[in-house]
Amino acid sequence: MKKILSAVVVCSALCLATSAHAVDSTGGCGLGSMAWRGQSGIIPQSLAITTNNTFWTNTFGITFGTSGCDPNGRITGGTGHMMLAFLQDNMEQFAMDAAAGKGETITTLAGIMNVDSSKLGEEIQQNFAYIFPNDNVEVAEVTLRVMEIANV
Repeated sequence: MKKILSAVVVCSALCLATSAHAVDSTGGCGLGSMAWRGQSGIIPQSLAITTNNTFWTNTFGITFGTSGCDPNGRITGGTGHMMLAFLQDNMEQFAMDAAAGKGETITTLAGIMNVDSSKLGEEIQQNFAYIFPNDNVEVAEVTLRVMEIANV
């Protein structure tokens, strides 16, 4: 029993250590996807799936909205998750910056997406009516539309 517990602790520590270098998700959501995010190839993808299946973290994550999972299946992991979280808290200011084509929220989003902020600002301003089709637009819709415009 001690050997199994030790193996679980070591595996968890390795997974958490590798998640610090994550960039984006290729294996869905869950601890395995977070641990191996940003790495490409068959081996990291297989390890992500194996970790998720071994610990059932993707099922838990989907159920409770953790580990880069969204129970509504909208935006998960990496860039999309960070953008959604940022826009939830800054939607009103983002709308004003989007109309102007510049501002702190656009600069921050450009940093999250790793794109040029002035180019992003121009694209957002040109597509303002598409991003904000009405006053009651959901933050998830805005996030998806900004990602689409920026090709992220």
